[in-house]
Amino acid sequence: MKAKLLRADLHTHTYYSPDALSSPGRFVAACLDRGIDCVAITDHNTLAGARLMERLCPFKVIVGEEIRTREGEIIGLFLQEEVPPGLTLEETVRRIKDQGGLVMVPHPFDRFRKGIGQQGLERILPYVDLIEVFNARTMMAADNKAAQRFAEAHKLPGVAVSDAHSPGEVGRSIVELPHFDGPESFLEALKDARIIARPSTPMVHLVSRWAALRRALGWRPVRA
Repeated sequence: MKAKLLRADLHTHTYYSPDALSSPGRFVAACLDRGIDCVAITDHNTLAGARLMERLCPFKVIVGEEIRTREGEIIGLFLQEEVPPGLTLEETVRRIKDQGGLVMVPHPFDRFRKGIGQQGLERILPYVDLIEVFNARTMMAADNKAAQRFAEAHKLPGVAVSDAHSPGEVGRSIVELPHFDGPESFLEALKDARIIARPSTPMVHLVSRWAALRRALGWRPVRA
């Protein structure tokens, strides 16, 4: 009998990101409702949400961080320690690799967000483990297609992600892949992954605007 595949959303945010609204409880409920049984929690410049969700979630959690470098954003997966923002691409990647993590490039060609672009990708290409070929929050289809072409040209594993900043976005775009137990087996599992790609409405960006506004007005999440 063939083993059931994991339904994985590999780029998600809790309200520990300053532009996200998902509380831990609502995040878990959304995953259970949509059959998501593997998530990477990749809050902006912090592991606080990921560490909390690792304890709370009744399913597999990859501890990650979306890190703002000087040249754009990079995601580290399977992290043990936070990587500080504001470093160069090369230093950020080095700190991810030094702790046994994987380097994932989020929305690299998104013209409205902080992707690292063609030049950034080429600078760190030997250290890139996977690339988002479909980010549900990317508004221009051509930008996702450019990422897909780059991944195919350089034989990099490609994934689809929701980049969820609210419970309603969780699981919008996912990959289905075999079970894994660490970074190396995760990369092996990606060889047999199936992408399920569905774009989110552009209105989700208003969610992030509201979340950032309430943070600016003094709201803070309960600390883990």
